[in-house]
Amino acid sequence: MSDTFFPDIEKRSKEEIKVFQQKLMRKQLQYLSVHSPFYGRMFKKEKIDTNKIKTIEDLNNIPLTSKDDLNACNEDFICVPKNQIIDYITTSGTLGDPVTFVMTNSDLDRLAYNEAISFVCSDCSGDDIFQITTTIDKRFMAGLAYFMGARKLGAGIIRVGAGIPELQWDTIMRIQPTALIAVPSFILKLADYAEKNGIDYQNSSIQKAICIGEPLRKQDLGLSTLAEKIREKWNLKLYSTYASTEMSTAFAECNAGLGGHHHPELIIVEFIDEEGNPVREGEAGEVVITTLGVQGMPLLRFKTGDICLHYTDPCSCGRTTIRLGPVLGRRKQMIKFKGTTVYPPALYDILDDISEIDNYIVEAYTNDIGTDEILIKAFCTNQTDGLEKRIKDHFRAKLRVSPSVEFCPNEEIEKLKFKGSSRKPVIFHDKRI
Repeated sequence: MSDTFFPDIEKRSKEEIKVFQQKLMRKQLQYLSVHSPFYGRMFKKEKIDTNKIKTIEDLNNIPLTSKDDLNACNEDFICVPKNQIIDYITTSGTLGDPVTFVMTNSDLDRLAYNEAISFVCSDCSGDDIFQITTTIDKRFMAGLAYFMGARKLGAGIIRVGAGIPELQWDTIMRIQPTALIAVPSFILKLADYAEKNGIDYQNSSIQKAICIGEPLRKQDLGLSTLAEKIREKWNLKLYSTYASTEMSTAFAECNAGLGGHHHPELIIVEFIDEEGNPVREGEAGEVVITTLGVQGMPLLRFKTGDICLHYTDPCSCGRTTIRLGPVLGRRKQMIKFKGTTVYPPALYDILDDISEIDNYIVEAYTNDIGTDEILIKAFCTNQTDGLEKRIKDHFRAKLRVSPSVEFCPNEEIEKLKFKGSSRKPVIFHDKRI
């Protein structure tokens, strides 16, 4: 492992990391006060003297930034003239309208560095050959980040892009990559295609997968049903990542599989409750981030909407940084269902455990008395008698409550999952009033 991509700060004590971050934080605040129209107005309106914000705790004196702010004032977050912008990126718009982000040369270098150190955290090296099976165009940051990070690491890269199992396997057999960058459910599709077409995938060159977009772990950090299904079929090392366009930073899992590691040189992370107060370790909280070293569109105390647990004990890999557990759900997607608080990922894990279900979406809606209801729309190749009851019984066993179930053609579900120009499947549809 190259020390270049295992930063020394990630092995330091909590106090040393805090002092290090506070120095970068003060530098970023000064940059925002001079260059950001949005934050400049905020500081003036709230009478905030950034020179007095000296510690991480002092950040509590600054209002939170939301996705609504980004939507309403998108261009006011840009801190550089257009002739310094190199790349334009658009968020996926999963919970609202897409937002445009801009990156300078320095930001692209930072993005590549982030991904390189994240790859190393996930036991990758310059000797690997990565096959990218995710979108790398359409103004999508993740594919670009993976490419640039692998290049910085000195690894081989194959830009296959999303879908087409036949092309994926043709590439694997021709070039012999060692690692997939993939959505976990697509790995299952690759294995299914291999089985149907006589491909000896167990003895292929693929040794590991860097996973994006779907959780590999449950709240207790055990493998999710989806991850277990992959491991049962294909003995790959699976590494989860958590990232977003707004962060321009990833939290990557190491071999211990105990959460994604924080890169303190790139981002400050807080965890807050619904009132904006810090939560303790072991309590679920919304992830709030402050980017460090970003020029184009830096963010200060930005509410991601993602609910996570965090852990502060040192890891066996040698890192002492905070670790993030899997995303339990998004703040706006929380469902109060028959007295039980439910986030969509918990529903997905149950549905993935039902072998008869081949495809599904989850809908939440408001009933006649103003409370939340859940409808599962499912496609089942082999729909047997009593299947609806078995699905509901499975939910009752896991959650003590059961949603409504509607069986639909696969074509209908696929259309709902990929509405419009969506770059990734939308499994949860919130129709609540």
